[in-house]
Formats: sequence, C-alpha cells, structure tokens
Amino acid sequence: MGKKLFIAEKPSVAAQFAQALQSRFTRRNGYLESEKEVLTWCVGHLVTMSYPDAYDSRYKRWSLDTIPFIPQVFRYEVIDSVRKQFQIVASLLNRKDVDLIYICTDSGREGEYIYRLVDQEAQVQNKVKKRVWIDSQTEEEILRGIR
Repeated sequence: MGKKLFIAEKPSVAAQFAQALQSRFTRRNGYLESEKEVLTWCVGHLVTMSYPDAYDSRYKRWSLDTIPFIPQVFRYEVIDSVRKQFQIVASLLNRKDVDLIYICTDSGREGEYIYRLVDQEAQVQNKVKKRVWIDSQTEEEILRGIR
C-alpha cells in the first residue's frame, strides 16, 4: 500500500492536518512527509485562466472588433509567482508511491476550483481521489472528514 497525499489550500491548514494525523512528519521544501502520509498545500490559486492574447496576439489590445472573446477550448496556465509550489504539488500528485489523494482545499466552490485546476495542469492519472468535506479545522472534524 502506498502513501496518502493530503492537499490543503494553505500551509496553515496543512499544519492542522499534520497535528490531527499525529504522525512524525519531516518538513521538506513545500511539503511535510511521514512514513505513511505526505501533506502539501496550494498558496491560494496556483493556476489561472489564460489571457486572450495567449490564444492569438491580435487580442493583446482590447478592441470592440474582437469582443466578445469566447474560445472553443479554455486554456489555463500556472501563475508565475507560485510556479515553484505548483511544481512541488504536481510532482507529489504524480509520485509513484502515492496511491490515494485527499483533496483538503476549502469545501466551497473556490476551494474545489483551486484543486481541480492543479489536478488538470499536473495531468494526474490513475490515482484514487477523495474529497474531504469538513466544517472546521478542529482535530475531531479533520479525522471525521478523512474517514
């Protein structure tokens, strides 16, 4: 059996999960790791929708002639200022020894969107994913959410 990967929306929430799991974690660059678990975090949004000029340079300058702009397929890209953390999260999502991913971003629309875009851009395949739905970050609630 492989490791469980927990992905939180921010470092402080990952720390609360680490405390609730009560494993002996080692701090790494952008994540925490124990014998059975890996915890990492987004720092808010890591991926964003591409600007129109990424589709065609004629959209670089706004004009009434080119709006509305509705692409056939939407494009996304990693945000430059958080690229390093995205690369860390993406590599953890695709690690061979990780077989179960717990999605621990906030339980609302925005938290789900944050994770889904990272998952899509990291091209995660063949991993079991579970959504953690919790109302608070208390130890009891975290443990209930991952059962």
